[in-house]
Amino acid sequence: MSTTLDRSQDIIVAVSEPAEPDLAEPVKTTFNIQEIQQLLPHRYPFALVDKIIDYIPGAKAVGLKNVTFNEPFFQGHFPGHPLMPGVMIIEAMAQVGGIVLTQLPEYSGGLFVFTGIDRVKFRQQVVPGDRLIMTVELQAFKRRRFAKMHARAEVDGQLAASGDLSFALVEV
Repeated sequence: MSTTLDRSQDIIVAVSEPAEPDLAEPVKTTFNIQEIQQLLPHRYPFALVDKIIDYIPGAKAVGLKNVTFNEPFFQGHFPGHPLMPGVMIIEAMAQVGGIVLTQLPEYSGGLFVFTGIDRVKFRQQVVPGDRLIMTVELQAFKRRRFAKMHARAEVDGQLAASGDLSFALVEV
């Protein structure tokens, strides 16, 4: 999958045609926690991505969150029955999307902020001990400032949550 720029509307869209290989430098497809921290501003207790296990520049990222009983939100959600809050699952998916957005060639600095969610559904509970696998794909990048992405979160191959996420680039 590659991206193309539609100059008539100044929109970048993902297309299925393979991009020509860049022979100068191999494309990085995974990121450890230190590399993620160089790309995203989130820190404990709000850093919700442990590793990027697959990355396609300008198109998609697959992230991993190891859900542990030590997460601060489990103290109150819910005592005796720990359950990862849906808003935290959405935030984790948004952080995976941030990995794609911060590396777009058209990205001109600033900060991508999460601005909206559409059609989000929760299908399965996420509990301590689960490995949350999040796949986030870029759908559109408009005027070098606004992005739409589709996100899925799975546990053991079963869909836990999915929806569409919106982002805007702001100057900091």
